Amino acid sequence: MKPAPELALDATVVPAPASMTTTDWLLVAAIAALVGFAALLALAETSLTRMSRAKAMGLVEEKKRGASTLLALVQTPERFLNPVLLLVLLCQLIAATLVGVVAEHLFGPIGVAVATAFEVVVIFVVGEAAPKNWAVRHPERAALLSAPMINALVRFPPVRLLSAILIGISNLILPGKVTTGPFVSERELLALADVAAEEDVIEVEERALIRSILDFGDTVVREVMVPRTDMVTLESRAQVADALEVAMAAGFSRMPVYGQNVDDVVGIVYTKDLMRADLAGQSHASVAEFARKAEFVPETKRVAELMREMQQKKYHMAIVVDEYGGTSGLVTLEDLIEELVGEIVDEFDVEEPRAERLANGHIRVNARMPLDEVNELLGAELPSGDWDTIGGLVYQVLGHVPSEGEGALVDEYRLVAEKVQGRRIGRVRIIATAADAQNQTVEEIQPAQAAAADTTLSSGDAISAVASPSHGEDGGRPIVNNDEEAGPGGQGEGHRHLGPTLSGGGAAASAASSPFGESLGARPSGQLWAGEAW
Repeated sequence: MKPAPELALDATVVPAPASMTTTDWLLVAAIAALVGFAALLALAETSLTRMSRAKAMGLVEEKKRGASTLLALVQTPERFLNPVLLLVLLCQLIAATLVGVVAEHLFGPIGVAVATAFEVVVIFVVGEAAPKNWAVRHPERAALLSAPMINALVRFPPVRLLSAILIGISNLILPGKVTTGPFVSERELLALADVAAEEDVIEVEERALIRSILDFGDTVVREVMVPRTDMVTLESRAQVADALEVAMAAGFSRMPVYGQNVDDVVGIVYTKDLMRADLAGQSHASVAEFARKAEFVPETKRVAELMREMQQKKYHMAIVVDEYGGTSGLVTLEDLIEELVGEIVDEFDVEEPRAERLANGHIRVNARMPLDEVNELLGAELPSGDWDTIGGLVYQVLGHVPSEGEGALVDEYRLVAEKVQGRRIGRVRIIATAADAQNQTVEEIQPAQAAAADTTLSSGDAISAVASPSHGEDGGRPIVNNDEEAGPGGQGEGHRHLGPTLSGGGAAASAASSPFGESLGARPSGQLWAGEAW
């Protein structure tokens, strides 16, 4: 009897993993070296690109080891960045290839999957993520550690040659001129100051000073000057005694002197010179005899340049002229300093706040408040143009001189002229409105009367407010306008808040209220004009 035939079974036999050979061990060692070198290059790339030139200069001043080499690299980042990126790519590609060779020899057909998993996990974690995260957490330490190595690599001729060739090929593919710097913009500096203040690295006042310094370079004289309507001036024919009374009433240490009109400024007189002349018995002499030379600057001059000029030539006041040669206003050294450190007010100043938030949520601001400061206060973007102040914006939108309580809708805000003196807006109330603000009725605002408006003349003469400081009623001879503020000794500067001019209608002004609580007696030589403080 024949035995039954055996059934043939098809089976796939999986080969057992091959054993490691000497070549495999050498390849594994090469892979480890390449991954380690790629990790160092990744650490160097992150730390050097995050290192600013200012920080590198600080490390040099601290005499840190390797700081000089680090500064040289940071000053020319194009020298190291492309070679480092090229070497990182070469290391990772060669390591991935060697991993594939070893995995195929050890595991056969499934070696590709093993190699892919190894490359994703090991090469990414060890060669990329871990060193870069460490460099982010310790940027200075990582930069100082890697700077000598990177400096040596970029000087190695084969690396420089290969990098230059490949960059040249890329430039052929993507032609265009390479632009350099600036590597730090003004906006980035402001953002850096904000972050430093939030993290308590600097004080809030220091951040404000940094912002003021950066804005200072972009500010022109027109934005900080005392406008022509606020100037206190003296006619050249005025007597010393009259001029002294004006100086004491206004509290100024320097005042411009004009000839025919305010556009004809012939000099600047110092209150101390007038006091010396009065003590010497020259009270009836003309002011022109004691006037000093006046400095003139265009209204478009940069305030930073003007401050340097004032320091070099040692003068504190300049007359601002427009493109036609007419007087636009005046500017003092104190006005320029206030742009940096804020308003300078002494114990004798009586001024309303530039901005005041009311109980009903409205905001009251001085009409002369610069528009950029209003935007910063509101967090808004009110339109800008040929006007510099919030009052100028109201004029632009309305197209005429507003009456008190009249307002205009601008974006999401209603701007109401709260106080109008003659043709001049004194204060503006800002009201945040809803979408249907145009249909809403805004209650008319009754402005408070200024204390100086109640000034009366003991002789019974009428006091009339005039819009222009250069022309009076009843033949009144203008003596004053505005200049800079003085303390009790007449040496202060920078006051710019005198309002409409008051003129006596008779032969002489009998008495006028003084900021120091004094009374000015009538001068037989002519009329006295005094300014009304807001």
